[in-house]
Amino acid sequence: MKKNGFGGANTRTGLIFEGKVDLKTFLSKQKGYSVIKHDVFFENKLVAHIYKKHAFYKDFLAPNGICWEDHISKRLLPDDCIFVLVNNTVFIIECKYQKTGGSVDEKLQTCDFKKKQYQKLLARLNVEVEYVYLLNKWFTKPEYKDVLDYIQSVRCQYYFEYIPLQKLGLPVPEVN
Repeated sequence: MKKNGFGGANTRTGLIFEGKVDLKTFLSKQKGYSVIKHDVFFENKLVAHIYKKHAFYKDFLAPNGICWEDHISKRLLPDDCIFVLVNNTVFIIECKYQKTGGSVDEKLQTCDFKKKQYQKLLARLNVEVEYVYLLNKWFTKPEYKDVLDYIQSVRCQYYFEYIPLQKLGLPVPEVN
């Protein structure tokens, strides 16, 4: 079950799960990166745009002429969303942190539906959509094997406590 970058890696190469992850804060602390409003720069070159929750609609969809009500029946609020320019891909990142059994268990099974909703929403922009879970170690337990297998079977992704920047298509800072 230790697939897709199980923890322990260097913070310069990926987004580390810290209970409540904020991609904008993480990237702005990385060598060579800066974030101004929604724009992500690496070595002064624009590489991505980043949005959370309602900003995805207000600052990304609306300026692109997309009215969500014309495409889906209920608004989805991504924990984090990053549009990586080099690979023309929008990554929807959902952070799931669990300490005891509960409703998060079932939420993991909704990734296929949600990815398809985002694909419908973004179809006019002709971008790729990836749906990614960032999970804490709770989900490495054997009882999650079936749901983790399911996530991969529907072409969604999951990582435990860490997402490598290169998996998002973002530049990896050099280590000195």
